[in-house]
Amino acid sequence: MVVNYNADMAAVFMMIIYTLPRFLEFTIPMSVMVAVLLTFLRMSGENEIVALKGAGLSLYRLLPPVLVFCFLGTLLALLITLFGVSWGKLSIKQKTLEMARSSIDLALQERQFNSQLKDIMIYVSHVDMKTKDLTDVFIEDRTVKGTTRISMAPEGRLIRSQNDNVYTIRLYNGMINQVDVEKKTVSTINFGHYDINIDLAEMQQKGGEGGVHKDLDEYSLVDLVRFIRTGTSDKVKMSEAKMVLHEKFSVPFACLFMGLLAFPLGVQSLSAGRSSGLGMGVFFLLVYYFFLAAGWSAGETGYFPPVLGMWLPNLVMGGAGMYLLKRNARENPVKMPLKILKAGAWIQRQFMKLIRHDLPA
Repeated sequence: MVVNYNADMAAVFMMIIYTLPRFLEFTIPMSVMVAVLLTFLRMSGENEIVALKGAGLSLYRLLPPVLVFCFLGTLLALLITLFGVSWGKLSIKQKTLEMARSSIDLALQERQFNSQLKDIMIYVSHVDMKTKDLTDVFIEDRTVKGTTRISMAPEGRLIRSQNDNVYTIRLYNGMINQVDVEKKTVSTINFGHYDINIDLAEMQQKGGEGGVHKDLDEYSLVDLVRFIRTGTSDKVKMSEAKMVLHEKFSVPFACLFMGLLAFPLGVQSLSAGRSSGLGMGVFFLLVYYFFLAAGWSAGETGYFPPVLGMWLPNLVMGGAGMYLLKRNARENPVKMPLKILKAGAWIQRQFMKLIRHDLPA
């Protein structure tokens, strides 16, 4: 963006800041689990768990500090998901619009269907940054109600007018297909050159504050609850709204459930081996994100309860944690299947080879 579109470094830095909440939403639960796991792996490796058991302490007496730490992680993650994620996503969209107004090149990405302009969709195969020449242009124009105009041309040019917000896309030797939905007619026009004026001030004028249309995951908590209570005839959109709402709470509470799971995994390395506890931690981490992705995909259809799709991964992790804790308290830990351990060892060897290959001699 800085090199190709002369974007300001401060603007790029702010966009990086805006992406952090979405990044932290998932890394905080992961960090809590890894912190608990590595802590008790260390204690087990140095026989501190043996000493505590010898002093008459059970594993259940060690659980309250873990729960307090996980609860603090949950509060931090809740702060991020309830206020930071929607703010970050909306801010990125607003910043992109602001940057696009200063350079339409940001709104015309090559080999992408650019739909940032209201009722206009543009596809350009190639854009010459210096001459502003366009190659293989496809434009769908729905600005006139009931009529769709599809303009195609092998070449064109981007022209900036005296008004900084108005650009002209001039097409050469192309064709226009106009479809009138009400009259059910189709007409074709060939042209030598054809101008399409674009007002960047009207970009994304579909509603929302700042002239920016807000998606459901960009709604604040209050707006999202209000949307659900108001209701909509679109069942799929209503299901998506409920999933977004439940995700704001289920992902932070994963800190609690995954921390509860990491506790017995770290403790059991005393008898099952350090690699077993760490391997099972990575395994359950992948299982959690698999269930979360599967629950979101199933809930999008509207045929799967959103509450179950978003909270099922937590229930699975919490149930597995309680089961492993009970087994470890009885000195009967669950060992990782041999095939999974071998697969994990193979991945670790390949990773180390890759690192050694990249290191300078």
